[in-house]
Order: sequence, then C-alpha cells, then structure tokens
Amino acid sequence: MAPIKATARAKGIEYAIRDVIAHTEHLVRNGKKIYYLNIGDPAAFDFKTPQNVKDALCKAVQEDDNYYSPSEGRIELREAIVRKEKRVNNVDITADNVLVTEGISEGIQMLLAALVEKGDEILFPGPTYPPYISYTKFFNGTPVAYETIEEEGWQPNLDDLRSKISDKTRAIVITNPNNPTGSVYDRKVLREMLDIAGEYKLLVVSDEIYDQLTYEKEFVSTSYLSNDVPVVGLNGFSKVYQMTGWRLGYLYFKGEGDQLGELRRSVEKECRIRICANTPVQIAGAAALDGPQDFVDDIVDKLKQRRDFAWKRLNEIEGISTTKPEGAFYIFPRIHDVGSRWKTDMEFVVELLKETGVLTVNGSGFDPIYGEGHARLVFLPPIKELDEAFNALERFMSNKQAD
Repeated sequence: MAPIKATARAKGIEYAIRDVIAHTEHLVRNGKKIYYLNIGDPAAFDFKTPQNVKDALCKAVQEDDNYYSPSEGRIELREAIVRKEKRVNNVDITADNVLVTEGISEGIQMLLAALVEKGDEILFPGPTYPPYISYTKFFNGTPVAYETIEEEGWQPNLDDLRSKISDKTRAIVITNPNNPTGSVYDRKVLREMLDIAGEYKLLVVSDEIYDQLTYEKEFVSTSYLSNDVPVVGLNGFSKVYQMTGWRLGYLYFKGEGDQLGELRRSVEKECRIRICANTPVQIAGAAALDGPQDFVDDIVDKLKQRRDFAWKRLNEIEGISTTKPEGAFYIFPRIHDVGSRWKTDMEFVVELLKETGVLTVNGSGFDPIYGEGHARLVFLPPIKELDEAFNALERFMSNKQAD
C-alpha cells in the first residue's frame, strides 16, 4: 500500500523553538550534557507554581470537579480575568467578552482561523512568536513582517508598518513585551500604532502574556490605550504563574458596541468543537489570579539578575552583540559571522549544539528577514548554569575564530 499523503498545510508547519530539539536526540543518547536555553519554560527551572494554585488544583480534583465546563470558560475564571486585567493593566472588559483557551497558542490558532481567508495578510512584528507566522500560513493567509529596529531596542518602525498595509490586511499584531527580543514598546509608539490601525480600520491583536515581567521600563497595555480601535487581547498563565504544562490562557474582545461581536461568536464556536478547557485547571487559574501576588516581584527580581548577567556576559564574547531585554526572559544576540563563517543562523545553532551542548533557537525561526543572523536564548537557568553555558559558547566562538 502506498504511503498515506498528508496535506501541504500540515507538512509545511514550522515551530523553530521545538523543531530544534530534534538535533539533541543523538547527543542525549550518547550522554552529552545539554544546556536547554531554547524554551521559555520557567517551571522547568527554579521557578515554582505558587502553592495556593497547586492546592486549588488538588482540591478541585478531590472534590470531583472533573466534569465538562462551559466551552467559553467557567464564569468564575472569566470574572477573575476581568478583575486581573483591571488591577494589572487598567483594562475595562466584561466576562461576556472573555474566552478561556488551552494556553495562549490555542487562542492564536482560534483567532486566526476566524480572521484569515485565502490571501488575507496579517501584519506582525519582525521578529515575532512563530505561531503567528505558522497559523497565518496554515489558514492560507500571508504573514507580513513589519520591521522592529535592533539599534533602537527593537522598537517598531512605524513608517515600515504603514508601508506594509494593503487592501488585504486584516489585522496588526503587537507582541509586547516581545518574544524573542524582550523589548517593551514605548507608550508613544503604541499610541501611534493604534492611530495607524484606526486610520485603516484594522483590528489590533495584542499579545501581552509577559505583561507583569518587565524590568526598568513600564509596560502599558495596548487595550488600555485604545479608545475606538478594536483590540483582541491574548494572555495566559504560563509565564507569570509558572503554569506552563497546565495549558491555560484566554483572549478578550474590546470594541465599541457589537464591533467585535461576529468575531467573538465565531471564536466561541471554535471553543465548542473542542468542548472545553481543563475544568480543574480553570479552578486553579481563578485561585492564581485572586490569590497572593507578592511572588511576582520576587520572580522579576530573580529574572533581572539573570538578565543583567546574560546581557553583560554575551557582550563580552567576541563575535556576539546584544541589546538589553526590557521584559520577558529572552535575549536575542546577533551572531556577526552568520553569512560568512556560518551560511545561516540555523547552521550556527546546530554546530554550537553539537560541539558544546548549548541549545539555542535560530533567529530566522522568528522571522526569516528581521530575525536572520541571530539566536534566541532564555536566561531562566540559575546564574551558575548560565555561566557554564556562556563559557562553553565563548570557547566555541574563540575556537572558530582561530580556525
């Protein structure tokens, strides 16, 4: 019997952050130590899920809260999300306009499925979180990157953004704080982006999952700044509450009147066909939002120390330079010899991994134009482990320059 064919859209899916792990399998089998600087998973290191959240999950299971919940999400959780958005981001929404998803990635998938027809264009920052690119392609749309300027701390180039808008553009994506660069967008820049969206009557999609993980620079929610421009906000529990494996996120719709009603109802239909998000985890999610929040400052302090170490250490390595991240837990250094010593950033990443065990992600996986020639690293591990990884990276770079 001939092999069963898969669709072109499925075969074409790429997700650089996890695709790169395939290169570790042979190394792990042969006992090589791997420094996992590829995945933004705080729970895999020394950041632990708050105890009250774990207790709430166990209690929900023990009390048999193991049934299907409403497809749009439990009302108790949606109301807790409303309170959180008001408390943290000063955003006014109602529970009716909140949908609970199995992680923010499912929210991205559902939203783009409801937005993108064949040939439609979605504008996203270059570089950006890969699912925005992959899902736009999956639904037969065209992802279009607008430039963010490395020399200006990866702030968006508004002239380039405007130049990329066409009659096929459906939405402008803003990821702030940004993954993979760690940039936090200026309030003035966000206002101007909203003005551009309003001028062209475009939806703004605002990914704010790192909203509470910022350092010196203040984070301002796009939804808070928006008056008459429709915004779909995406957020989740993975990064701040260390609930990565729990898969819990949400999206909300903020617009005038029934401006976003059809879109919201369409995404809600998608929620129905996958039944519901995990019920006990939703109960724990409400406990996370309504429980003690003092641990967040401790996380930010710990991350800031690691950010400072990573930024200083990487800039000391010849052939590497990097801007200082202002939020999240990623750093996005430029590898200067990509294009000469290494043909591509992927070639650099694989060679580094094989020789040192340091696992990073190729920058072109976050955008083939504006991410090319870079690598994304997480600075989540303790400083001792980061130091070992950066020492190995420095030896690798030194040896290559001596060749």
